[in-house]
Amino acid sequence: MFYGVQHVDDSPRTLEDQPQGHPQRWLILGVICLAQLTVLLDNTVLNVAIPSLTRELGAATSDIQWMINAYSLVQSGLLLTAGSAADRYGRKKMLIAGLVLFGIGSVVAGLADSTGQLIAARAGMGVGGALLLTTTLAVAMQVFTPAEHPKAIGIWSAVNALGFAAGPLLGGFILNHFWWGAIFLVNLPVVALGLAAVVALVPESKSPRGDRPDLLGALLSTIGMTALVYAIISGPEHGWTSGRVLATDAVAVLVLAAFAYWESRIPYPMLDLHFFRDRRFTGAVAGAVLITFGMGGALFLLTQHLQFVLGYGPLEAGLRTAPLALAVVALNFSGLSAKWTARLGTPVSIALGMTLMSAGLVSIATLAAHGYGDTLLGLLLIGAGAAVANPAMAHAVMSAIPPEKAGVGAGINGTLAEFGNGLGVAVLGAILNSRFAALIPVAAASLPAALASAGSEEERGRITDAFSSGLETSQLVGAVAVLLGGLLAAALLRRAERADSAMAVSA
Repeated sequence: MFYGVQHVDDSPRTLEDQPQGHPQRWLILGVICLAQLTVLLDNTVLNVAIPSLTRELGAATSDIQWMINAYSLVQSGLLLTAGSAADRYGRKKMLIAGLVLFGIGSVVAGLADSTGQLIAARAGMGVGGALLLTTTLAVAMQVFTPAEHPKAIGIWSAVNALGFAAGPLLGGFILNHFWWGAIFLVNLPVVALGLAAVVALVPESKSPRGDRPDLLGALLSTIGMTALVYAIISGPEHGWTSGRVLATDAVAVLVLAAFAYWESRIPYPMLDLHFFRDRRFTGAVAGAVLITFGMGGALFLLTQHLQFVLGYGPLEAGLRTAPLALAVVALNFSGLSAKWTARLGTPVSIALGMTLMSAGLVSIATLAAHGYGDTLLGLLLIGAGAAVANPAMAHAVMSAIPPEKAGVGAGINGTLAEFGNGLGVAVLGAILNSRFAALIPVAAASLPAALASAGSEEERGRITDAFSSGLETSQLVGAVAVLLGGLLAAALLRRAERADSAMAVSA
């Protein structure tokens, strides 16, 4: 596995030649995790600033939606392209470029005096975020030996969970002491530190094959994925059968079909479709989509439950979901999840982790109405399961892809997470809304509107009970999706291991 390009004999050194990997690999992991954390915080930190933005910039609801969506749309649409560029031109170069773009976008966003400027800045930050999310995992795969990959990916995954938990908390703290622009300007010291550390410590690595850039493939994948994510985001608001959503769906299907056709015809594809013939890859892909589908949607609904039903504010709700992320961080940073994976094997680890997560979702679905204390058990189960399953899943994806395509592998992993999360929020949210509308037909629009129009405490209680019933149904659907994902991924990965063993014996 290549970790750097040597200029003495024009041949890349491999980590197999250095059993301990890069001598500063753990420090490098800390650097790239710092860059990763900056991007992940920005995924959630803006949510707590919505009231301030509405008040100080006069932002309409549509403006707020675009402030949030511009970042996620650009980032998710560019993940594959960013990973391919990292493999082609150098992962260190793309890591530096991502930090620079993210820093510039943060300055523009923090100093913006109109909604248009802020939306444009968020889109620019999305470009930097795509480069950072793909190159951080790719660099980790380069500087560590294969034996250390599970632990390194576990720490990388723990940083993802930390970003999820810390975003609302950091945003709430900053807004209590400074104006809204500070939530973006706080990125600058981290970006500066990250740049200095990357330049000094991270070795350059890239594919030694020198393939021609697949410009048309990059264009098609970006347009197709952006259209697909936009359709998923727009579905709940505009209706799944509305002209806007159906037209966007059609664009996504046609463009992604053209992308697949193009990639199958050229000798230097950005995404080699032969990867999908590998059972390890298809198993990990199926599991990754279903795990993020269930997790993303269920946690989105849980946040609503904490605020609308149990009456917590945004910051309080964020604090009460933190045990999930803290469980992930504790198990991964301690190395326990990596030890379990090494002892049990990848298929069993994924099945075990996703079974624990499914049990946590069932616990929340059946006990959440009783108060937060009963919800805590479910959060801890989900956290423990995610600590085991997520790194094993990411490792399965990355190990099924050639080392020289590590950037593309990271792009695929990130794209699956974005797609599954968006789909989970949309589908489970639609199930909740349909169940709520069936029980409270006159209040089908939203829970806050229904509560505001309630004429008595008895009616408010009936509305809250209807929402809890919809929440329970949605969470149970998410639990089934996670469990099926774990079993499917484990079965495919087990079959792949057996096939590999049979080939080794016959050879």
